[in-house]
Amino acid sequence: MGAHEIVIAAGSLPTRDELVELYDAVGWTTYTQDPELLEAAVAGSTHVVTARYGEELLGLARVVSDGATIAYLQDVLVRPELQREGVGRSLVQAALEPFERCRQKVLLTDDEDRQRAFYESLGWTEIRDHGDGSLRAFVQLGG
Repeated sequence: MGAHEIVIAAGSLPTRDELVELYDAVGWTTYTQDPELLEAAVAGSTHVVTARYGEELLGLARVVSDGATIAYLQDVLVRPELQREGVGRSLVQAALEPFERCRQKVLLTDDEDRQRAFYESLGWTEIRDHGDGSLRAFVQLGG
């Protein structure tokens, strides 16, 4: 399957079954334990882009944003057999395109070398490596 055959687009949300299949394929089973909640999260996102080959969902990226000052990149997924083929890069670029003027773009991701290398290749900086160390990041997980 060549990258030129894959279509990156916004405008139509994946079905619940497609979401569960994709999230399961990348091992994000915490999300798929409650398919209704997963579907609501994706539908409630500010901007969702998908990667498809024909009708088959190959990847997804979504952003939650106020559209002016902050854009939170949430969930970048690509089927494992297509990772490292440029699909993730295309998804991130398309997902963030409407938020180019937002001052802050943030994300949380797993502490894996591949994750760090991927986001750094897109120009992201880990908070602890940013500038003079004047930034802090906090998170509260659970619930």
